[in-house]
Amino acid sequence: MTNILAIDPGNTHSAYVIIDPATRRPVEHDKVHNDELLERISDFYGHVCIEMVASYGMPVGAEVFDTCVWIGRFIEAHAQITGATPTLVKRHPVKLHHCGSARAKDSNIVQALVDRFALGQPNRGKGTNAAPGWFHGFAADIWQAYALAVYVADVEVSP
Repeated sequence: MTNILAIDPGNTHSAYVIIDPATRRPVEHDKVHNDELLERISDFYGHVCIEMVASYGMPVGAEVFDTCVWIGRFIEAHAQITGATPTLVKRHPVKLHHCGSARAKDSNIVQALVDRFALGQPNRGKGTNAAPGWFHGFAADIWQAYALAVYVADVEVSP
């Protein structure tokens, strides 16, 4: 089984996580400038999934449209090299999968992930530099990229 690369896109920087789909363990994660991620995605031959923007009827700013452009660039970069189209997933199914509610907030998703993979571990499973935990180095958007990766591993990759 090949690794899964999940991207939480942004208008200038995007968070990504690569996981082992069998164990769901994070292999690599970071939040980088979109140009850097564009290079990385071109060299990745595993399963790629990207959080897709969804419309909820509210006005949006230029940042959302810039994010949409980057999503398209990520799709094209991966498809040109591998011939595969990344999986696009809206946030709604990820919330339902991890929390059982479409009203879940980021903090609810983080807690669901901690409960599943690092229950009872101090510091939300992050550990320390000397003794890194499951979620060592996780912050902000990296959590959401990881939630997406686990969702794809649970629903689309695993039998």
